[in-house]
Amino acid sequence: MESLIAAAIAFVGLHFLLSHPLRRPLVERIGEGPFLGLYSVAALATLAWMAFAYRAAPPELLWWNLDGWGWAIASAAMAIGSVLFAGSLFGNPAFPNPKAGGHEAIGNASGVYAITRHPMMWGFAIWSLVHFAAFPTSAHLVLTAAILILALVGAALQDAKKTTLVPAWRDWKARTSYLPFAAQIADRAPWSAGGTRAILGGLILWLAASWAHEPLGGAFAAGVWRWLG
Repeated sequence: MESLIAAAIAFVGLHFLLSHPLRRPLVERIGEGPFLGLYSVAALATLAWMAFAYRAAPPELLWWNLDGWGWAIASAAMAIGSVLFAGSLFGNPAFPNPKAGGHEAIGNASGVYAITRHPMMWGFAIWSLVHFAAFPTSAHLVLTAAILILALVGAALQDAKKTTLVPAWRDWKARTSYLPFAAQIADRAPWSAGGTRAILGGLILWLAASWAHEPLGGAFAAGVWRWLG
């Protein structure tokens, strides 16, 4: 557990340090390409450390067991998280244009970006909450909390940084929301279910990933496979 906690702190801490206070001085010193290589190595190394430490943690009794309704809610939430993640892989209107220097207007929010301007991060956050709810142990708490903090705090820090560095980001923030569906409730963005590609891609991802739980050594069948067998 001590190794897992240290790995989780290193995983989250290095991401934040390299994404924010250390990024500019390191890029100026070693260049953008080498910095991205350093960032990738640090991320993969700390993630691998966390995974190995988690697998080495001693077995624990579950703090609670989900009932049928609990599994149904968790499965539905994971389907929503999968749609957000799949939809984030294409059609990002705020994807940086290096030639614009951050001054080019950002297009209209559509698809999952009408739901939240951070759909990938919310996909990871939902994954964390669902997986802890389904498998509540102290080791799993450390693992999922690291992913949750990295996703939601990281998204907020990204907003703060881009508001300062990217002139068009302030307008993008005004038209979208950090919290899912907050912009729709405030009538600042159109209501959206994520779009056809996001829904289809997310459902395929959800079905495939939940089916793979048991073959990959998971403790329980997940998603609809709990009922379909």
